[in-house]
Amino acid sequence: MPNGFVFEFLFYFFGLTAVVSAAIFVTRRNAVTAALWLVNTMFCLAALYIMMDAQFVGAIQVLVYAGAIMVVFLFVVMLLNLGLPPTVSDLKGKGPRIFALVAGLILLAEVMVLARQKLPAELPWLPRDTNITTPITDSLFRAYLLPFEITSVLLLVAIVGAVVLAKRRG
Repeated sequence: MPNGFVFEFLFYFFGLTAVVSAAIFVTRRNAVTAALWLVNTMFCLAALYIMMDAQFVGAIQVLVYAGAIMVVFLFVVMLLNLGLPPTVSDLKGKGPRIFALVAGLILLAEVMVLARQKLPAELPWLPRDTNITTPITDSLFRAYLLPFEITSVLLLVAIVGAVVLAKRRG
């Protein structure tokens, strides 16, 4: 298989998986299941960013969206205690479970194939003396440090307010 074919196949695979996962996310009745499909969408988008040589954006996609935002979302879902009856289920029968197993095995095979490929010691498109993250971190931690910190404090206040409101209801 030529390298271009593998790249194109993986690009369309991750793109299609992201679109399908987003559609499934919107149609789920269970909020936790929907959140897991959203995490799958975020990981597929991160893979697409990495394939387009935007490694920093891909890493931020995983850390911020698939990590932090989904933790906050699941925290709010658990805090609200929606209490859906146990009859509401997204997986009925053995078909979805078999599909999930096959999809997992395909993804595992892709990871093993990519892990066996040899990467060059030096990446030709990236000069040695530059750092990808330097322009982003310079502006974030110098010019926009105060707005960045104010945003983090506001998020903390929102979480504390949600806990206080939930305890008052219960």
